[in-house]
Amino acid sequence: MKSLLKSASLLLAITFATLSANAQSQKTVQVGGEAMFPAKNIVQNAVNSKAHTTLVAAVKAAGLVETLQGKGPFTVFAPVNDAFENLPAGTVETLLKPENKATLTKVLTYHVVSGQYDFKSISALIKKGQSKLKTVSGGMLSFKMNGPRNIVVMDESGNTANISTYDVYQSNGVIHSIDTVLLPK
Repeated sequence: MKSLLKSASLLLAITFATLSANAQSQKTVQVGGEAMFPAKNIVQNAVNSKAHTTLVAAVKAAGLVETLQGKGPFTVFAPVNDAFENLPAGTVETLLKPENKATLTKVLTYHVVSGQYDFKSISALIKKGQSKLKTVSGGMLSFKMNGPRNIVVMDESGNTANISTYDVYQSNGVIHSIDTVLLPK
């Protein structure tokens, strides 16, 4: 019995060491003070980001959790809390009401593009003169370089957002944190 317990303890120690090494080997990025793990999906990571609590609440209210946990890949331009706070007073509260679910869904899916577009692939598109991507909501986002390492995202009304954190890889896509809520026409 002692040898069985010893073997089990050794197996648990090896398993824990392997899991710990795997977690350390993943290229994590800090967003909102929390590590974002590439093995987790968009929702699993976003719920841990203190900088995206408003976005997470909106995704839940719109019923998009299941979609963003799907296979993807998706590219999400994720507004931080301050971006929502900079909207006109009462906008977020109004969008979160059940009767405005369709509008909320359109705004949120305007921040999502099918496919995985990291900094390198977006900047390559810009260099080729193909600086627009179609959003899941059917709208268009435009991109331009602002210096060697900064991409600006523009909505159809000309509002711009700076990407503050690039290339937060997920199991089903990539997230870029942005400083402005983009609005469809």
